[in-house]
Amino acid sequence: MMFKPDRVSVPKKALDRFTRESVLLYRSGLVTAASSFVIASSAAFLPDNFTLKEIIESNLNLIYLIGAGGLGLSLYLIHIYITELKRTLQAFWALGVVGSLATYLALAQPAGENLVQYVIENPLAVWFVGPLFAALTGLVFKEGLCYGKLEAAILTFIIPTLLLGHLTGLMDDGTKLTLLGSWMALFVIFAGRKFTQSVKDDIGDKSVFVFNSLPEDKKEALIEKLEKQKLQSDGQF
Repeated sequence: MMFKPDRVSVPKKALDRFTRESVLLYRSGLVTAASSFVIASSAAFLPDNFTLKEIIESNLNLIYLIGAGGLGLSLYLIHIYITELKRTLQAFWALGVVGSLATYLALAQPAGENLVQYVIENPLAVWFVGPLFAALTGLVFKEGLCYGKLEAAILTFIIPTLLLGHLTGLMDDGTKLTLLGSWMALFVIFAGRKFTQSVKDDIGDKSVFVFNSLPEDKKEALIEKLEKQKLQSDGQF
């Protein structure tokens, strides 16, 4: 039943205030990440010497920071049954944040550039910021797998393709802009559609998380108890 919360019935009593707020924060984090990405990326499509373009480019570091923070919030609150997988996505995010900070302080700032512009002009820097986008790819993959969302499935393909194309230098600027524009549009749709879902969709079966939080001895005792109940139930027929 991994990644199938839409198939699990969650009682209304389980949807307490804290749970509802955590889901709203999770979705708000996605909106923050998507909005920041779209604002930052829009500079690539605006004409030179355009006032809005200059404003965006002068604040790219701040926009990047806000977007990374929004993604981090969502990864902290995301409901994934397999704890190790959740921790892996969070680790990728942390590596990406550290790599981004190190790239800015050690390379971009001395060169008098913001982080985004430095990565654009120096494709090898993708190695340092890439884990952050790997975490994002993992998140949209999870959403696509859970809910069968087409935009999430396409994003799972577009994000690594664009980054690898830039890193290797095998992709021309026109293709990059096409993929970037697609990423922007799909990210907005992806984040916006989260608010059309029922709150329980982002919770799943809470009993799974309760079980995973139990000590190993209590897990074994519970499993043994359930097996005995099943045997007794089978024996009645």
